[in-house]
Amino acid sequence: MKRTRSPPSDGALVKEDVLEQIVEDWLHLDGWFTVHNVPFKPRKDRPDYVSQQDAVASDIDVLAVHPLRKGRERVIAVSCKSWQSGFDATAKLAELRGEKKNPKRATWRHFRELWIPKWSEAFCDVVEERTGQREFTYRVAVTRLKGDDTAWRDDPTIATNLPGCDIGFVTFDEMWASVMEPDATGSTKPAPSEIGRLAQLLRAAGHGSS
Repeated sequence: MKRTRSPPSDGALVKEDVLEQIVEDWLHLDGWFTVHNVPFKPRKDRPDYVSQQDAVASDIDVLAVHPLRKGRERVIAVSCKSWQSGFDATAKLAELRGEKKNPKRATWRHFRELWIPKWSEAFCDVVEERTGQREFTYRVAVTRLKGDDTAWRDDPTIATNLPGCDIGFVTFDEMWASVMEPDATGSTKPAPSEIGRLAQLLRAAGHGSS
């Protein structure tokens, strides 16, 4: 897979793109090949297609393939949620289920590929088109994780919409520790992104810790 990067168009995307770069550093340093912002949207010939809602594509923030892995562990699709307040997994799942109201934007709009069958189909279609398989690892990358994240893996709606996939979360701290981890020689591999390299240089200079 070829790595690509789309230029940011506004301030919100810049913040999201920072987390995407950390995700890519984390994956690249572990041998993954990645591609950015892969678009997908429902088929127009579906009976439940609604042009007002479905004409604008969503995208996979980071899609990656590992050449040495097999099965669903060979492919990973990552959705980045760089919310500074962190991600409350219990509350967000309750909002998706309709058990709790989101005072702002409807939560399903942030997780179309998990919750809405026509979007799930489009999501799996594009993953298969790019990687050759429909069963894969799905991760939500978050700044900080709160609540019960295991319930997402066991939720029947998500399991039905992404059959055979491994659902879970990865936190900034987990990825950051991996990017900063020294190799067997005691040195740290240079991160691929400008942000990762800057962080490594600051750490080497004694500013902050891993």
